[in-house]
Amino acid sequence: MAACGGPPPAPEAKDLDALYQEARAEGQVIWFAPKPEAQMRPAIDAFKKKYPGIDVKYTNKKAPNLVTQLNVEQAAGRVSFDVSNAGGLTVLPSLDMAAKVDWADYEVPSDQIFADDFVYVWAVPKVWAYNTKAVPADKVPATWDDLLDPRWKAGKLAVESRGSFMTVWAQDPSLGTGAGLDYASRLAAQRPHYTENTTQAHTNVVSGQTPVGTDLINLVLEDQGKGAPVAVAPVGPTNANKSYLFVAEGAPHPAAGRLLTAFLGSEEGQSALVNTFNSVIPTDTDCTDAATNQVIGALCDAGVEWFSETDIKQYEQFSDFFPKVEKSLGTNVN
Repeated sequence: MAACGGPPPAPEAKDLDALYQEARAEGQVIWFAPKPEAQMRPAIDAFKKKYPGIDVKYTNKKAPNLVTQLNVEQAAGRVSFDVSNAGGLTVLPSLDMAAKVDWADYEVPSDQIFADDFVYVWAVPKVWAYNTKAVPADKVPATWDDLLDPRWKAGKLAVESRGSFMTVWAQDPSLGTGAGLDYASRLAAQRPHYTENTTQAHTNVVSGQTPVGTDLINLVLEDQGKGAPVAVAPVGPTNANKSYLFVAEGAPHPAAGRLLTAFLGSEEGQSALVNTFNSVIPTDTDCTDAATNQVIGALCDAGVEWFSETDIKQYEQFSDFFPKVEKSLGTNVN
């Protein structure tokens, strides 16, 4: 129990069995992440089956809002949730908000531990998608330069205004940030239809409002399964953004938070996540598991190469790059 009304102490457990006993005494875990609950439900059910006696309360909340909420709650000494998400521009501000955890004690694979306290649990590959009813097969854009063709002028492209789809230009040495900013300016000259986020761009493509747009591969695969006329365009390379979970410092259920995070990073947790297109994939292009992982399979079938983040310096570079991209796109309006 917490002393003097403060947050509960860190668990004493040094292995999963002991951690489960502490987590079961807490009785629940509160998890916030920017994913629909339906996508997380198979993993939640698998966790509850493996660890009975621990309820999982899940909330779908955008990553930037998570950072703001946790910052306010930690300052007030009243943290309301246990497990949070970080990815892209929310990684750096989340570093100091994470509880210190030796994830190796809880059998998290070493290649999924990032910055000591984060656990890599799924990738979010950014892609360009197209409406298969609106774009003939021989007109599908195949390269970044193809998107600058006059046929895609005047609202024919749905483009996420924050510019996160440009991440790969800061990762791939053959592209580069300078060339990326020049490209963003040329893309802006196409007068695309800007959207507040990638989900909105995806909706425009699926509906046919815009024939081509920035997208996330998990959204494409999910709607393909429902029969939607949407497919991945072979535009590459691209960024496969890594998404991490961490236990919040001051979490109300610190043992249960650690247990859930470790489970989601485990082989069993990943088996539950893979069916909703939310699993770990290799850091760089590797089609070895294309037959068993639909995200990898879709990227490889489309011939899209990808890069993922490897160190904190890349996130620092992104923080400098994205505001400049927005300026080049003309979307940096406060």
